[in-house]
Amino acid sequence: MYTRYVALGDSQTEGLGDGDDVRGHRGWADRLAERLAAASPGLLYANLAVRGRTAERIRDEQLPAALELRPDLATVMAGMNDVIRPGFDAGRVAGALEDMYAALTAAGARVVGVTFPDIGRIMPLARPLLPRVLALNALIRDAAARHRVTLVDAFPLEFAADARMWGPDRLHATPEGHARIADAVAHALDLPGTGTAWMDPFPPLAGVPRWRAAAAEARWLGTFAGPWLLRRLRGRSSGDGRTAKRPTLTPVAQSGSGTSSAS
Repeated sequence: MYTRYVALGDSQTEGLGDGDDVRGHRGWADRLAERLAAASPGLLYANLAVRGRTAERIRDEQLPAALELRPDLATVMAGMNDVIRPGFDAGRVAGALEDMYAALTAAGARVVGVTFPDIGRIMPLARPLLPRVLALNALIRDAAARHRVTLVDAFPLEFAADARMWGPDRLHATPEGHARIADAVAHALDLPGTGTAWMDPFPPLAGVPRWRAAAAEARWLGTFAGPWLLRRLRGRSSGDGRTAKRPTLTPVAQSGSGTSSAS
């Protein structure tokens, strides 16, 4: 099994939506590390992810550090911060991802990548961005195939675009969402005891009156989208001044809740 797992990425891999800045963020990568450690006692784990990072910044800042850690397993989740920014270039983003795939696989790591779900179903006001997601996903699939990267293809999965996967900001997974992402990666890695329940759609929801849906969109705009746009206009990011929560390889402490931590 694996002995050195390194996670690269942005806020999703950092674990936002599964914990908080006071208690710490657990997230899907921590959950996966716990699964790996159960199968491989002695596993060492580093999480280099920092919220707000674009794919190119992840490549430039996190890839050199990851290579120094000599992982035999690495996960790369990046690109959504690019999709929602002006001036998006699918080829440029995919190029940064492919650089990471190439370098990590050449160094002997098994690499897991992901595609992105239908953003228009998660955030109705973001439907115009769907062509960007489709273009990036196609390039990710091609790059993964070229470098024999294990790919979790989220776009076709019905549950991945369900609102119940995502928190109030519609960008970060809920604890259940993070658990399902961890299960999806564990399944892709053929970890012992991994089933397929994570693929099951959520139960049907009752219909929502149009006025209530419109009110929810207005709240989302005022509470989340507006402040995000203001930060962009000011040239700021949610990750300014932040560093990786787990920059070195350390043992994984098993946890039923909260964050996994070094022992």
